[in-house]
Amino acid sequence: MTEEVIDQSSPPPDPDPIQNPNPAIHPRRVPFEHGLLPIPNLLFTDPIQTLAPIKQKLASSATNNRVGSPAISEALSISSDHARLVLETLASVLHSETDPLVVAKPEEVDSIGADVRDLVLFMYVQSYKRLMPRTHKDSAAVADVWPSASAFDGYLSALSPIQACSLRLNIGLIINSRRFMPSPADEEAHQLSYLQKHMANIISLLADPVEGEGDESSVLSLESFEHIRFLLHFGDKGSDVPSLSQATPFFKNSNPAMPAVPVPASQVHDWLLKKIASAMENISDRISGKENGPSNASGQEAATAVASEALNKVSSNDRGPCIIEGVSKTSLFKQASDLKGRSVKVANCHDSVIYLLAPLRYATVYGCSDSTIVLGAAGKAVRVEHCERVHVIAATKRICIANCRECVFFLGVNQRPLIVGDNHKLQVAPYNTFYSHLEEHMTEVGIVPTINRWNEPFALGAVDPHDSLSHPTGASDKQSESASFVDPNQFTNFLIPNWFAGEALGSTKDNPFPLPDAYLAVQQSSLKNLEETRQSLRETPLEENRKRELTTAFHMHFKDWLYATGNVRQLYCLQGD
Repeated sequence: MTEEVIDQSSPPPDPDPIQNPNPAIHPRRVPFEHGLLPIPNLLFTDPIQTLAPIKQKLASSATNNRVGSPAISEALSISSDHARLVLETLASVLHSETDPLVVAKPEEVDSIGADVRDLVLFMYVQSYKRLMPRTHKDSAAVADVWPSASAFDGYLSALSPIQACSLRLNIGLIINSRRFMPSPADEEAHQLSYLQKHMANIISLLADPVEGEGDESSVLSLESFEHIRFLLHFGDKGSDVPSLSQATPFFKNSNPAMPAVPVPASQVHDWLLKKIASAMENISDRISGKENGPSNASGQEAATAVASEALNKVSSNDRGPCIIEGVSKTSLFKQASDLKGRSVKVANCHDSVIYLLAPLRYATVYGCSDSTIVLGAAGKAVRVEHCERVHVIAATKRICIANCRECVFFLGVNQRPLIVGDNHKLQVAPYNTFYSHLEEHMTEVGIVPTINRWNEPFALGAVDPHDSLSHPTGASDKQSESASFVDPNQFTNFLIPNWFAGEALGSTKDNPFPLPDAYLAVQQSSLKNLEETRQSLRETPLEENRKRELTTAFHMHFKDWLYATGNVRQLYCLQGD
């Protein structure tokens, strides 16, 4: 039997749960952060009443308890494209690395399909609402330090006064909270609170009725119970329990050779609620301890500290993503040994170039502006949200772009780029860089270089139903503004400095994603023109003063180009290397 690998975005689990007889419970973050889709037919006002008959319909058409795109499309009354999107998104957030859907080839996804129980839980969490960003206690002082100009301003002028007023309020909340998005502890508490509120319904959807015992009596099998790992896992600081059932008093020590006796659903529910309540109490103590800590700085001093302390600020813990936050007016480089194959979140960075040249699972870019962010190889998903004038260069299996302005995405992506929410003036282009370990990292996380769907953006609703903001009436009917293509004549390669000096270099010598013909032709033409110009200069006899004038003109034009394209920051980076 193949050993199952569990995705918990944490260090490798300890295989011996006896070493930690009372492991802590945690929500799995990825379904809430990367698994939400703004598809109207997935949003249920009363999930239990709606999902119960849908589950029955799916089960009746399932083979080995799995359903493909056609059955999902029929049961949910959605298009085949949306059904495929549901499967791809579910695959990116599943807890089991060996699930057939996770390891399926692109042409097999529709037929292999998803386990009905995982699919039902995935559909249930579409009712989740993300936590609102927190504002700083002296947001006016912070605004003096961080940039206030916004790409939202021009867009607002095109709206009606009522729409603009409503949208300006929402945008203000985002911009003013730009350094103070919810902390990992806040988000974990919010997710646990959601699960606590809905656990009875979740257990009900996984349970089986007991014949002759009435509608109120149901039991949960060991196999169905293990699917709760889609939402929860146990363990802390590297001592994770590999099997959820091994953390319970009712399934622990079950004989693998014998079918485990089903447990009353009410017993499972009560036990999980106690565990969640205990975890929420611990998180509350941590949050209150931080908020009540000593603080003697004035508002302006605190605001200045926000900007100055952000330089190269990278934080991490034993669980959750590595967080790179508040980098301003500088360059930051991290490689595989720094990130250790984990997930990463880049938040609230301004006027910087950030290189994350590592194999990653998940990557989130949130609230950044006027920056270039290079992501090595993200094997699960990338999410870019609330960014302005940012260039993102990413090799990834899938990417979701939400609520961004004037951003450009250079993509090597195996699935269609998903565009949701309120976007404006987005551009996409083929992948345009490489570093020596890129192909090695892509192979490690399962990205296929021969498949690049950068030019097939998939736009969904203009309103994100999973945020907690107010939206103008009728806005939910609008489709998100899609992305245009970068003109091939404006396409350039992005040079990554040789950060690996003194270390063993990898085998990648060029961009592993083939360029489309139009972009390749322009690139070859530019190289040819450059070589012809060099040759002409070598062969043209010039007096010394004319050579100096020509050199000065070249330098001036190059300087103008650097500032016009924003590449001047990269030049500083190269000089400092």
